[in-house]
Parts: sequence; C-alpha cells; structure tokens
Amino acid sequence: MAKQVQDVPQVLVLSPPACFTLLESISCHKFHYLKAWECNSDIPLDQFLTTHGGSFRALVTSTNDPKITAGILRRLPFLGLIVTSSVGLDHIDLPECRRRGIAIANAPNLFSDDVADLAVVLLVDVLRKISGADRYVRRGIWADTGLGGKRVGIVGLGNIGKEVAKRLEAMGCNMSYNSRQQKPFVSYPFYPNVAQLAENNDVLIVCCTLSDQTRHLIDKEVLSKLGRDGVIINVARGAVIDEFGFWWKEGSKDEPHVPQELFALDNVVLSPHAAPFTAESFMALSELIVANLEAFFMNKPLVSPVN
Repeated sequence: MAKQVQDVPQVLVLSPPACFTLLESISCHKFHYLKAWECNSDIPLDQFLTTHGGSFRALVTSTNDPKITAGILRRLPFLGLIVTSSVGLDHIDLPECRRRGIAIANAPNLFSDDVADLAVVLLVDVLRKISGADRYVRRGIWADTGLGGKRVGIVGLGNIGKEVAKRLEAMGCNMSYNSRQQKPFVSYPFYPNVAQLAENNDVLIVCCTLSDQTRHLIDKEVLSKLGRDGVIINVARGAVIDEFGFWWKEGSKDEPHVPQELFALDNVVLSPHAAPFTAESFMALSELIVANLEAFFMNKPLVSPVN
C-alpha cells in the first residue's frame, strides 16, 4: 500500500460525496484518496490540515463537505485544483480561489435530465395527489387537478430549467420563465422578476442555483402573487425558498434537519435533496471527477472547468 501511495497522486477528500464508493472503486489504481473523516476523528480539522495539508495538490468536495473557506485553503498551500461533485459552488470561497490561482471543476450538465424528470413527476404527483391518494380516499376526498393547460413558470432557465420546460410543453402546459437575463432564442414569455412570474402562472418550478441573490427568492410576496391554489416545485437548493407556506419542496435549507413545523402541514410534501441520485448519474459523475483529476495531474485542460 505504501508503494501504491507513492506511485499515484494523492487527493484529499474532506467528507465523502454521495458517489464516493463508486468513484474510489473505479479509480483507486490512479489516485490515492486520503479520507479525512477517517483520519481526524481525534483531532480538529484545522489541526489535521495544518499537519497534512502540504501533501495535496487536489481536493474532491461536495455540498455536504465543510465549506471550503479561506481558512481551509490557507492550510493547503500547494492546492491547485478543487473538483466538486455538485453543480452549485456556494460551498467554495471563489474569490479566495481566484486570488490563489486554484482551478475549480464542477458537474454542470450531468444532472439536468434526472432533475427535470423528478420535477415533472413531482408536479404530476401534487396535481393528481398520487402520493396522498390513500390518505385522501380515507378522508373521502376524491378531487384532483389535471396537468394539460396549466400555466407553468420556470425560475432559472438554465440546463435543468430548459429540460423541465421541454417536458412540460410536450404535456400541454403553457410555459414562461424568469432568469438572470432574457434568453434571445427562447420563445417563452419572459418576466423580469419572480413576483410577476408568479402572478401570471398556476405553478412555479424552481431550478436556479443558490447564491446571495437567490437566497429566499421565493418569499411571502411571491407566494401571495401565486395564490392559495398555486403550486411550487423546488428542485433547487432548499434555501432558495423561505420555507413556510408552499406546497411541495425537494430538500430543506437545513437538510437533513427539517423544521418540525413542516411535518404537520398537509400542503407540504418533503423529499431529500436526491433528484440526481441514480446509478447512471453516479457513474457519469465519477467518470467526470476522474477525468478532471487526470487532466490536472497531466497538465491538460480540465474537462468541466468553472470560468
């Protein structure tokens, strides 16, 4: 094992991404992954990094990791690459990485199909009350709502938002959207703010990334404009929504610690933030992480760099 560690590059992993078991199984002959969670149980992370951080040029992270702060980066003096298993980057101190010349690679397009599929499934479920059918039948409630003809607004028309819109348009929905800027080649009506989008739709599907600008983007004003019969599907990060008063959410802003008040609400259905957790996505993600690590250690361009 000592010879193997010396012969292959070492990669630091502070806590395991969801795909880590598969990632390690397909690439342990190429990289030695130092699993910090197995090594630092008896000492604080800062002390662990102070002692061992000079050995690593690459770091694999995810949104479940400790945030990659300037303090952590200072303890990794030779770090040249961060590979995150997520699309979002809010867990990484980007200005500090730019200042130090640390490259970042993420997974920008891998999850679009799986997340879009789940968004559509959630919408069909909440309108047709599929998951609540047993509870409603026992109460003698039979009414539900169809999907065709519904006005659906997409919040964030990026890769995932476009895939959601494509699926729902084919199912007879009338699409519109809000995004950071109007898309010149998109025919759907554009609304410059989310409150206007909500006022003109029956459903909002939230697909935007989490940032300082989008935190609590879906607030009381938006909910009021959407109306009591409106539906929200959130396949973005939980903190995009101010959590009380909406119909359906995928993930909580403090996951896995869900506010107890939500459990008592009939108009909320909770799901873990696990839309892309499919076997196909895990394999594609693992292969992408390996490809970025290989490119970095061979001084080649990254496969999915963050600009």
